[in-house]
Amino acid sequence: MAVVGPLSVIFNLLLSLLVSHLHFTILTQAGEGRWEDKYPFIREASTFSSFSDSYDYIIVGGGTAGCPLAATLSTKFRVLLVERGGVPFTNANVSFMQNFHISLADTSSTSASQFFISTDGVFNSRARILGGGTCINAGFYTRAGPSYIEKAGWDSKLVNESYPWVEKQIVQRPNLAPWQEAIRESLLEIGISPFNGFTYDHIYGTKVGGTIFDHYGRRHSAAELLASANPNKLDVLVHATVQKIDFDTSGKKPRAVGVIFKDENGKEHKAFLSTRKGSEIIVSSGAIGSPHILMLSGIGPKAELEKLNITVVLDNKFVGQGMSDNPLNTIFVPTNRPVEQSLIQTVGITKKGVYIEASSGFGQSGDSISCHHGVASAEIGQLSTIPPKQRTVEAIEAYRRSKKNIPHEAFRGGFILEKIALPLSRGNISLVTTNPDDNPSITFNYFSHPRDLKRCVNGIRIVEKIAKSKHFTNFTQCNKETLDRLLNMSVQANVNLIPKHTHNTESLEQFCKDTVITIWHYHGGCQVGKVIAPDHKVLGVHRLRVIDGSTFKESPGTNPQATVMMMGRYMGVKILRERLGKAAGL
Repeated sequence: MAVVGPLSVIFNLLLSLLVSHLHFTILTQAGEGRWEDKYPFIREASTFSSFSDSYDYIIVGGGTAGCPLAATLSTKFRVLLVERGGVPFTNANVSFMQNFHISLADTSSTSASQFFISTDGVFNSRARILGGGTCINAGFYTRAGPSYIEKAGWDSKLVNESYPWVEKQIVQRPNLAPWQEAIRESLLEIGISPFNGFTYDHIYGTKVGGTIFDHYGRRHSAAELLASANPNKLDVLVHATVQKIDFDTSGKKPRAVGVIFKDENGKEHKAFLSTRKGSEIIVSSGAIGSPHILMLSGIGPKAELEKLNITVVLDNKFVGQGMSDNPLNTIFVPTNRPVEQSLIQTVGITKKGVYIEASSGFGQSGDSISCHHGVASAEIGQLSTIPPKQRTVEAIEAYRRSKKNIPHEAFRGGFILEKIALPLSRGNISLVTTNPDDNPSITFNYFSHPRDLKRCVNGIRIVEKIAKSKHFTNFTQCNKETLDRLLNMSVQANVNLIPKHTHNTESLEQFCKDTVITIWHYHGGCQVGKVIAPDHKVLGVHRLRVIDGSTFKESPGTNPQATVMMMGRYMGVKILRERLGKAAGL
């Protein structure tokens, strides 16, 4: 039912919210009951007692790697997992694909995503919720290629056991949306072949990958992997913000002994690590959070730490260095009819150093965010037709106000996404304050390496071919007058269209620089050989590891979440085998 007239926007908004609420309630009740019954070990940080027994493992960060890691280690040892955010299970904005954009647009202190702007001028987000990035991403699931596994020095047998452990619990085969079918056929039409069907594997050509959204559009995040834990050996604290890791510096090398954190009321607590041999603190706070926590704890560049009066535990100039983000550029394809909402399901893995993906249908209905168009959206700062350095909060707000007067037809359609596969440009993280709630200063230096820029130019040319292919022209099939009207409205709406003069390399290079946005695949900051050893132990320190995407030099596969979750399971099994041998039973 829909209402027309002056009250239509308000009524349809309320109706949309009511349907979302009912949908959420029905699925929750029909599915697995109350989350508290399934995860009895999750509780608020304020319930923690400092007089509790010590733990064999303390994991800092309940995200994409931290959840599977905690679940695995708890099968044999007592584990404490501390997470600064809340639970995802009752958050409709996290749970449903249709609300994907709302979490990212929410800049409140209780949001599942924490907003930041890199020094490059690109708006970005980092997760702040149990389940980490798997709670706020586009859901696409695909593995890393064999060459990536070999380069990382991982045991391929254990890798191929760890991926399925994740997949059996939370990954689905998608129902392909029409927009995704069109991108599949268009990729094949322009020669991104062969078609590899539905597969998790990283193979050149076109494929359909997995998703963590089920057929109801409900998200299944890494937090659900905690269902595999031993509930008698695992404690999970939410709204527990780690202030720093505590060290005993009386020996030759600093030894991690505990974690100091604040609860949801601001009260400080300390969790102690067991003195038993093999006990460790493991930092799994993500590519931004992990180097940030190490520096706040006194591990990092000495001059930078001393500048903020942080006691230096270990001088390591590489902490926070080697940061990289896969730059994304998009074009908007307006359509002559509404299109079904879809996030990434199909991908083209090209030999030009770029990946091609697509999303659709997030801008055509009146919801809580007017005319929001998803991945490349002003509401989350992805206003890519304004060059990065000019993307001020004021510019975004001005655009949001002005676009309310633009007809909804301008937002019908979807995006074709072009992403650099293995960027060579590098940046860094540095401290601004000693408050762990504050973002550090983050620089990615997009396109500072000429090869990245060359790849982007190649990628835009591929996108142009796709937009002109017969499968996409079917979506815009209308007379020239109507098509011109759609294009003109889209220009007014300030979303990307194919740049003119695509034969001109110089103008395409400028287009790449001016329209760069993120797809949230940043990595680095605690890299192997510089901050950690191959076994993920922090160099120069006892009883401390880092296990997450901050350790990557390159982002795995087309989308990293599969490999980050796999790594949590993989490293958990490795640690248990190292400590228990055959008694690990894994």
